[in-house]
Amino acid sequence: MKCLVVSDSHGDRDILVRLTTAYKDQVDAMFHCGDSELDHDDPLFQDMYVVQGNMDFDSALADEVSPSVDGVQVYMTHGHLVGVNMGLDHLVANAQAHQAALAFFGHTHQLGVERRGGVLVLNPGSISYPRGEFTSIGGTYAIVTTSATAIDVQYYDREMQPVPELKFHFAD
Repeated sequence: MKCLVVSDSHGDRDILVRLTTAYKDQVDAMFHCGDSELDHDDPLFQDMYVVQGNMDFDSALADEVSPSVDGVQVYMTHGHLVGVNMGLDHLVANAQAHQAALAFFGHTHQLGVERRGGVLVLNPGSISYPRGEFTSIGGTYAIVTTSATAIDVQYYDREMQPVPELKFHFAD
């Protein structure tokens, strides 16, 4: 399974149009981890899983989603409702409760990926307003590829170029 994960675009619809156009036939699923500041019925979201962030005021957006994509269970929430600023334990517990192998979240605007309790936990960073160690990249998203024996994560910049030092491999 191959999926695109993006978050915290904060009204920057143009970048989402670029990403969905470029990856439409390249990935099995697209995920937006919240704070798009777009309405739930925006045509962009027809082919994308999306959740409500703390800056999204459309109550029709879900707080969490847990789809299965090509047999891989995914859990996604924005992060503010599970206290990601204080740690990832609640997020991991929710993912485990949904029997998810992958947990995606946003909110902090800081990219990161790690494996916890058998769950790959990933924040793609903010595509529009990055924070933290990788702010100078100017915005990021991630491509996650799973196989029977591994999970690979590659982060990309806003120009859709891979960031060489942000490539990760997790073997089962």
